[in-house]
Amino acid sequence: MRIKTSLISTSILCFATFLALAPLFWMVSVSFMGPEDTNSLTPPILPTKVTFENYELLFTQQSMGRYLLNSLIISTCATLLALSFNITAGYAFAKLKFTGKEKLFQGLLMALVIPGQLSMFPLFFMAKNMGLLNSFGGVLIPFMASLFGILMVRQYALSIPNEMLEAARIDGASEYQLFWHIVLPNLTPIMVTLAIFTFLGAWNDFLWPLIVLSDDKFYTLPLALAGLSREHVQDHGLIMAGAMVTIVPVLLIFLVLQRQYVRGLLAGSVKG
Repeated sequence: MRIKTSLISTSILCFATFLALAPLFWMVSVSFMGPEDTNSLTPPILPTKVTFENYELLFTQQSMGRYLLNSLIISTCATLLALSFNITAGYAFAKLKFTGKEKLFQGLLMALVIPGQLSMFPLFFMAKNMGLLNSFGGVLIPFMASLFGILMVRQYALSIPNEMLEAARIDGASEYQLFWHIVLPNLTPIMVTLAIFTFLGAWNDFLWPLIVLSDDKFYTLPLALAGLSREHVQDHGLIMAGAMVTIVPVLLIFLVLQRQYVRGLLAGSVKG
């Protein structure tokens, strides 16, 4: 009975894995196909002749290299800003004492129920008044501090023993030394998790850059891919190659940091 149950479970998991990976496999395959394969009535599962023409066209005629660099700059800056603001704010809510702390934290909790799309209206006018429209700075505004990031860091920072912080203060450590040498090393798992969340969010963000940016020289990969699908709707190989360029960098980053990412999620859920 146990063997039968195990076989059924394994079969279900394999089928679910196949369903999840089949579109990705098809995307990879089509990106290496020539027009004779993609435009046929029954496209083959594998390319009859592997070609890199689609990728060559992306970087020579579609300026995909510039869009890739734009996405890299925006995602990296967004990650650094998010880590700076969210970690300091989360630590302050967890361990520091200041007037109005609880009421301010309750306000943050209530703000979580507000859809993110509604905040785009005031953010847009803020960016307009500051002269940040059609610039990288305007794209970065939403990533400077997030309610989710602050709450995630706060919950994890609560696990740091107060006795350890007080002992450091008694030994003469300043708040800066305390934060840099004790708090940050203990927050490393959640920092990696937050960095991955932020980088992926900034890399895949489509709606906010679409609102803020009007000059295609500042476009990110999702915007470039959307424009590519409109201009070359019949060129499936070119579109799939663009999709591959969009997902491969973040996939590699996730694979490299997945152990720290999972550890941060599990530790945050247990220690909160």
